Amino acid sequence: MITGKNYIGNSLSAKGDIKFRTIDPVENVENESLFVEATDAEINEATALASKAFQEYSSISDAKKADFLEAIVDEIEALGDDLLQIYTKESGLPSGRATGERARTMGQLKAFATMLREGSWVEAIINKVGDTVDIRRMLIPIGPVVVFGASNFPLAFSTAGGDTASALAAGCPVIVKSHPLHAGTGEMVASAIIKAAQKTGMPDGVFSNLNSSGIAVGVKLVEHPAIKAVGFTGSIKGGTALCEIAAKREIPIPVYAEMSSINPVVVLPSVLQKANKEWTQKYAAAITMGTGQFCTNPGLILGIASKEFDDFATNLASELNAIQPSCMLHPNIKAAYESHKKEVLAQEGYNQLTNLDTKVKENFALQNLILVSGELFLKNKAFHNEVFGPFSVVVKCESQEQLDTIIATIEGQLTGTILNADVTELESFKTTIDTLKNKVGRLIFNSVPTGVEVCSAMTHGGPYPSTSDSKFTSVGITAVKRWVRPVSFQGWPNEMLPDALKNENPLSITRTLNDVITKDSI
Repeated sequence: MITGKNYIGNSLSAKGDIKFRTIDPVENVENESLFVEATDAEINEATALASKAFQEYSSISDAKKADFLEAIVDEIEALGDDLLQIYTKESGLPSGRATGERARTMGQLKAFATMLREGSWVEAIINKVGDTVDIRRMLIPIGPVVVFGASNFPLAFSTAGGDTASALAAGCPVIVKSHPLHAGTGEMVASAIIKAAQKTGMPDGVFSNLNSSGIAVGVKLVEHPAIKAVGFTGSIKGGTALCEIAAKREIPIPVYAEMSSINPVVVLPSVLQKANKEWTQKYAAAITMGTGQFCTNPGLILGIASKEFDDFATNLASELNAIQPSCMLHPNIKAAYESHKKEVLAQEGYNQLTNLDTKVKENFALQNLILVSGELFLKNKAFHNEVFGPFSVVVKCESQEQLDTIIATIEGQLTGTILNADVTELESFKTTIDTLKNKVGRLIFNSVPTGVEVCSAMTHGGPYPSTSDSKFTSVGITAVKRWVRPVSFQGWPNEMLPDALKNENPLSITRTLNDVITKDSI
C-alpha cells in the first residue's frame, strides 16, 4: 500500500509530459534529478484519495494522530545528511541553516503531538440547565487541505512544515503542492511522511505530494471541489490570485495566505543617545540574514529627524557595507529582487546610503539601504513596497505627529518593533505604539523581527496584506484553528457524543444558567 500520491523524480507513477529540474543557485547550474509535473488525472486521484481518507482520519483519536506526527519526526531524522545536502544544493542556503530548519520542522511536529495528547485544543464546552437544556460544542476538522510549499523555507514552511503539521493534527488530510525550487527536498520529506503514515496505520490518501513546474497544478487544486481550505506562504501576487480563485468557486473556501510585510521598526530618541552602535550591528545582521529572504525582514526603519538619527542611518549603512553579499534562493528570485529594487531606485528624492559599486557573483544580492524624508514617504507609495531581499528604507520624520501619520498610512504587517533605551520615554510615545499595534500581528520591544518562536503565544499573521485573514497565525499550535470549525450537539445521549464532549471528560468546560440564552429570545 502507498499512502497518498508522491510523484517523485523519474518514478513510474508519474506519467506527465512536463519535466523540470531544480537549480543550484550558488553554482548557477541545474541539479541532476528530473521531476515530473502532476497530470490532471493524478490531481483527481490525489483529491479522491484525500476525500476518502477524511472519512476515517477525521475520527481517529488524538493519541493516534500524535503517534503519526511523532513517527514523521523519526522518519525525517532517519533521512540524515542526505536531506541536508539536497536542501543546500537546491536553496543555496548554508548547512547550518539547513540543520536549524530541520530541527524547527521536527519541533513543530512534536509540539502538535503534545497538543493532541493534552486534548483541550478542541475547546469542548458543555451547557446544561436542569433536564431541558443540554448543548455541547467543540471544534471539528473541515476536510482535505492544500498546502503550498514556500520558496524561502524548504522544510519549516513546506512539505512537513507548520501548515501540514497543524492540518494533520486537526484531522485533515493534506495535499502538498511542492515548490519547484526545492522539489528534491520535498520528495525526501514526503517519503518520510508516507512511511510514517504506513507505520502508524493511517488511511490511504492522508498525505500526497504533487510536483509542478509552475502555477497550473496549484490552480487546479484550489479549484477542485474536494478541497476545503488552502495554506500559502509566498508573494502578494500569488496569494491574492489564490484568494480570488477560491472565492469564485461554486462553494468558496478559505485561503490562509501569508503574503507581504516590510515590518516597520521605530527607533525612539533614547536609543540614539545610549545604544546606537549595538542596534546598527544587530539590524545590519537582520537585514542580511538569509539574504533578506525572510517574511519578517526589517524593511522599514522610522525615526524623528536629528543629528543622532542621521548618524544611526550612516552607521547602519557602514555595517551593511562590511557584510559580504550572499546567494539568493534562485535566479528568478534574484531577478525579482533586482527588478523591484530598480523600481524603488528609479524614484527621486532619496539618499543612497550603501555602496552600489561592489561586484557580486551571479545570483548573489548586494544589500541596499536608502534614506527618505517623511514627507516624501507619504507622497510616494513606491517606497512602501516590499523588496524581497536585503533591502531597507530609512524614513526621517519631521515630528512625532508625522511619525504617527506614516504608521497609520502603511499597510498591515506581520511585525512592528519599538526600540527604546529609557522606559520613561514610552508614555510620551503611547499614540505611536498604539497606532503601530493596530497595524501588526506581533508587537516587538527591543529586539529584531527576524526569528519566529514556535510557541502557543506566537502570532505569525497580521492585517492585510501581511496575511489574508488577521484572525489566524501560521506559527504555533493555535495555527490548528485554520483547519477546524465549531459544531454544537444538542440533546444527544452521552454515549453517542465525541469523547471530548462526554460527561466524564475532565477537559470539557461546563457552563450553566447565566451562560444560556433561551431559544425564544433569538
